[in-house]
Amino acid sequence: MYLNSRKSVEANVILKDFSGFDLVVHNCMINANVQWGNLDQARKLFDEMPERNEVSWTTLISGFMKYGRVEESIRYFEKNPFQTVVSWTAAISGFVQNGFSFEALKLFLKLLESGVKPNEVTFTSIFRACAKLGDFRLGMGFFGLIVKAGFENKVSVSNSLISLCLKMHEIDMAWRVFDLMKKKDVVSWTTILDMYVEMGDLVEARRIFDMMPERNEITWSVMIARYSQSGYHEEALKLFHQMVQEEFKPNTSCFSTVVSALTNFEALRPGMNIHAHVVKIGIVEDVFISSSLVDLYCKCGKTKDGRLMFDSIVGKNVVSWNSMIGGYSLNGEMEEAKMLFDIMPLRNDVSWSAIISGYLEYKQFDKVFEVFNEMLLSGEIPNKSTFSSLLCATAGMASLEKGKDLHGKVIKLGYKYDIFVGTALTDMYAKSGDVESAKRVFDRMPEKNEVSWTVMIQGLAESGFAEESLSLFEEMENTSVSPNDLMLLSVLFACSHSGLVDKGLQYFNSMETVYHIEPKGRHYTCVVDMLSRSGHLSEAENFINSMPFQPEHNAFAALLSGCKTYKNEEIAERTAKKLLELVDKNSSVYVLLSNIYASAGRWDDAKNVRRLMKKNGLKKSGGCSWIEVKNQVHPFYSEDGTHCQSTELYGLTELLRSEMLFASKDTLWSLEKAVVWPAYMVHVKSGKCWIEFPLNH
Repeated sequence: MYLNSRKSVEANVILKDFSGFDLVVHNCMINANVQWGNLDQARKLFDEMPERNEVSWTTLISGFMKYGRVEESIRYFEKNPFQTVVSWTAAISGFVQNGFSFEALKLFLKLLESGVKPNEVTFTSIFRACAKLGDFRLGMGFFGLIVKAGFENKVSVSNSLISLCLKMHEIDMAWRVFDLMKKKDVVSWTTILDMYVEMGDLVEARRIFDMMPERNEITWSVMIARYSQSGYHEEALKLFHQMVQEEFKPNTSCFSTVVSALTNFEALRPGMNIHAHVVKIGIVEDVFISSSLVDLYCKCGKTKDGRLMFDSIVGKNVVSWNSMIGGYSLNGEMEEAKMLFDIMPLRNDVSWSAIISGYLEYKQFDKVFEVFNEMLLSGEIPNKSTFSSLLCATAGMASLEKGKDLHGKVIKLGYKYDIFVGTALTDMYAKSGDVESAKRVFDRMPEKNEVSWTVMIQGLAESGFAEESLSLFEEMENTSVSPNDLMLLSVLFACSHSGLVDKGLQYFNSMETVYHIEPKGRHYTCVVDMLSRSGHLSEAENFINSMPFQPEHNAFAALLSGCKTYKNEEIAERTAKKLLELVDKNSSVYVLLSNIYASAGRWDDAKNVRRLMKKNGLKKSGGCSWIEVKNQVHPFYSEDGTHCQSTELYGLTELLRSEMLFASKDTLWSLEKAVVWPAYMVHVKSGKCWIEFPLNH
């Protein structure tokens, strides 16, 4: 009793009362040290024993197997003078437990050759070995031995046979075995329950769960875990509450699952309550519970508390490290994430994906590829998720060469038919301007989901292929895929840029009635843009005024842009006034209004707008362009002098400017012979040349 309660001091007091050697006491001491993980002490006690029995040998054999010291266990097994079914079974189940299923089967054959009769536990281990090897026929072959030995009605054997059938996807056979069982225990029911869970049929799994005559902690944990893993976090939490009310004690796995479910709701306070409880009952040191708590604190924005939790974990594993790195990345603390990543003792593909995703989220694309190169040098093979992130970064950079290089690696690793990688490739090519390659990748995808269709429809629309975009959407309507709000936004965008106003309005009006999607602000803005581009300015203004919520500032900006195109000063002034109330610090609004006044010849109004803009401390944002040379992107801004080769660049452009200026003057001089022109000024800028005449000409 004291040993089981880990009260070694009290146990030692009682030991002093024993005079001489006691076999049972020594066996108890060996077993206690095995349970505590003190295998060397257990072996020392065993070696010191003047007398041993079957329990002594079997305890040490199973103890070494339990902690993965298989070779030492087998050495003691071979020396064991008590070759009974118990010691044979301890060695066989130990092999299975440590992943040596084939060796377990070979040892079972030796058991049969030795004349020892297997028991029900032996057959249970054999079925587990067959399941791990994936050999259903071999397992069914052993069933004959079970019948011969008279164990076919033993509950543990039947449970193992059901597990084997399920592992081999023999669902009907599993049900037959279950139905024929004269007696079923909680393990039998849990096994069938898990079958439906693995099949993804949570409705049937819950029906089995509700009709179970008895449940244990494992049953509850399985059902709660599956709800959470399938995204039904609220249902998982309700079931956990019911479990506690029925006075079942959650195990460590259950607590870990519940904390993960709370994390999805960013429910910090209930999560802290769970934290307090696991501290109170002494299981907070469990690595899976503590890792889940790290994740909870970080996703609730409490990275300092998450780090405190992380630092308190004694036996950190790769999951713990990944949780903390992912937490830093999620909160934009990339320096801390990279520092922790660099000192990580062991990394897996999730570790690399976490740091890459963090840099991607905050658009640090150069860092994304730095880490990727580091990953390749370390010998780690990127997974599909990593490639999706990398292709997304490439699309953000519009770097076609990098994208093609990644496409080659995708093909080499055999990921080209993966739906997520294929979608990311399509998006990358479309955003890099290579629409033909995007279409080729899309057409070759064996399976497409709504995201795949959305990416291609959006890519065509944004690249100016409006008609092709609409045709593809109509083609998608004939499949089982249902449109989403982003897809319909792309359709409206295509209609807007191709002047198909009636068709665009038809799609917009069908969103709720046909597609059952409630229009969002972006959809309304797109309709305003569509009406404004086609000159329907009054309809656009009325449409804005009829919106069921506060319009986006982009809706007013679209109308203002239309007013500039069609020179409608009246609507422009009303629109600009409303827009300035929403975004008074946006320089583009002032510039647009100033240009409208200028185009109408209202120079004083244009100057007043520019003066107001200057008074508010606003400057027109400069344009940016870039060029990719040898896999390196070089950005350039207006009057930018930060590039390392700025002197040479501006020297060359100045040379080109002077050459163009002389060429222009020579051309104009020759034209003067045919037409008498007054004095003029020649201007050269951005590769264009134009002539300024006096105002009276």
